[in-house]
Amino acid sequence: MKKVFKLEDGKRHPDRIIEAIKHEVRKYIKREKRKVLPQGVDFWKFECKSSINDEEPKSIEFLDITKVIDEAAINKAQTLYLEIVATNGYKQKEEDLED
Repeated sequence: MKKVFKLEDGKRHPDRIIEAIKHEVRKYIKREKRKVLPQGVDFWKFECKSSINDEEPKSIEFLDITKVIDEAAINKAQTLYLEIVATNGYKQKEEDLED
């Protein structure tokens, strides 16, 4: 998912726009997690980037997506760019953890 969200709309309240963005992101993540894993892959890992008002996109943690959306609302940004890409995730072996 690579998308630019407009945070200002004359017809809707800003809080409703933020909730709609969060809903769309959650729906996308659920849809990606339902996909069948390729052979040998343990889980879906999400690589995320975001930027506010046409800045250079920065890498963010998957768990910080909603925080970034809330920050954009607090800063009264006009646009928010979100990039969420599902990649293959692998669990670390116990042998690697001991070293």
